[in-house]
Parts: sequence; structure tokens; C-alpha cells
Amino acid sequence: MKYNIDLLKKVKFSASSLYIFLFILLTGRASSQTLTVGGTNWTVPIPSITEAGTNYAGLYESATNQILLTASVPLLLGAAKVSVRYIANPTWNNSLVLNIKRTGNGTTVCLLCTITGGTTYQPITLSDVELFRITAVLALASYSNIPLQLELTGVSVTIPAAAYNSRIIFTIGPL
Repeated sequence: MKYNIDLLKKVKFSASSLYIFLFILLTGRASSQTLTVGGTNWTVPIPSITEAGTNYAGLYESATNQILLTASVPLLLGAAKVSVRYIANPTWNNSLVLNIKRTGNGTTVCLLCTITGGTTYQPITLSDVELFRITAVLALASYSNIPLQLELTGVSVTIPAAAYNSRIIFTIGPL
């Protein structure tokens, strides 16, 4: 009989360990998506004005793959959104507008996973704006080298001459 009681204790321990594992897995799922940002800094080449009465072109675009994102969304999460915002670093003029768009899907090995949205320019603001969504279906949704392009508008001779900088912040989270 003693052997059976020890066996029951072991089974009970295994079941409680399983419950703890499931609890950790389910409560930790929101932080299990990942996002890595790559690419290079973009310095906008604004030509000098050589004639009186002339203005700047006003619109400048970066390379189509100026920023490269790598994102992973686990199956348990199902779907996640990638958001973007900017912060002045250290100064920015409100007449200047930064826009962003996704120019491709990057690469993935997940056949049923999808990446949607963000294929047209949208303004980057001081608060988070959804850029695109990733959906995981029956597998880990992992995308690498998702290309993003930047656009700067509002460049004009009416803006005081200065070195304007901003930092773009990307966030991934549940829907």
C-alpha cells in the first residue's frame, strides 16, 4: 500500500506542476512577442536654394528599406499590432511631418500567417499609431526584414534654419 500512496503523491505533484506551467504560459503571453529594429539613420539631403523666390521641394523620401523590422508573434497570442510614434531628439518643428509605410512583407516560413496594413503613408505622431498587424495561425508567426520607408513633408523656407532630429519608436503588442 505504501507504494501506491507514493505514486499518488507523484501524480499529484505532476498535475500541480502542469497547472503552474500553464498559468505562467498564459499570463506571460503578452510579453512573449518580440520586435527588433534595424536599418540606418536617415539624413535628408535637402539641396541649397540658389535663386531668390524659390522654395524647397517640400517632400523627401528615404530608401524603400530604410528601416528593417523583425517580429515574432507566438501562436497563443494569435495576433499583434506594430505601432509607431516619434519623439523630438532634441528639437523638431511642428510644420515638418514624418510619414511611414511598409513596402513589403519581409520573409517568413509560416505558410498560414499574415501581415496586413501599413502599405500607404501615414503620419507618425507623438502618440502610438498602428502601423500593421501580424496574425499567427497554427504556428509561430516570425517575419524578418520587413522593409519600411520614411517620407518627410512640410520642408519650406518659412521654417527656421536648424538641425531637426527625431527618434522613431516602434512597439509590438496584443490587439
